[in-house]
Amino acid sequence: MSARVRDVMTANVVAVRADTSFKDMVALLLSSRVSAFPVVDGAGKVVGVVSEADMLIKEADQASPPGTFAGLRRLRDHEKAAAVTAAELMTGSPVTIGPDQPVEQAAFLMYDRGVKRLPVVDGTGHLVGIVSRVDALSVFGRPDADIRREVTEEVILRRFLVDPLLFDVSVRGGIVTLAGRPETDLAGRDIVDAVRHVPGVVAVRDRLEYLGHHPHSAASS
Repeated sequence: MSARVRDVMTANVVAVRADTSFKDMVALLLSSRVSAFPVVDGAGKVVGVVSEADMLIKEADQASPPGTFAGLRRLRDHEKAAAVTAAELMTGSPVTIGPDQPVEQAAFLMYDRGVKRLPVVDGTGHLVGIVSRVDALSVFGRPDADIRREVTEEVILRRFLVDPLLFDVSVRGGIVTLAGRPETDLAGRDIVDAVRHVPGVVAVRDRLEYLGHHPHSAASS
């Protein structure tokens, strides 16, 4: 089964309120060793995100010639340079994700939206964690033996009701090699596709014997 966001997220999140001062956020950055803060309202709902990049604008503005931010950057960046609270500095309407969503969905959102982390919220929008790019990549640290066990027991046996002994399954460096003869070409392709989604799988080498024409893929991710 696909790993869920709750499996890799950080539950103890350093968050700030909308009225948290710039100086207090700097102190939190230094003491907590984080690179961003979710901003929550009085009820604990996420209303924005402040990153260290947002905060760096203030110092960059002090070193730049007069008018640089106003002339060369968007007005929003110029406003951030003058910000003194989280509410003034934050990026509103942040991209969030639920704890039960697949880790691969979190990875897609971070890639697609160009963000480094996602606040994790429950069904009512309350903050329950945060997931970063490193968190999403952590699934690839899974041992090969665990991956092989899931492929044979969970995918081939339980999901497709096929005897795993009909297949030769090997895993090395997260790369799964499948050999053997499936009952039908469609069943073989379905198994290969399911294996691609097993947490920790880097690629699948399809060495199955198909009855009809099937272009083998050397390594498909």
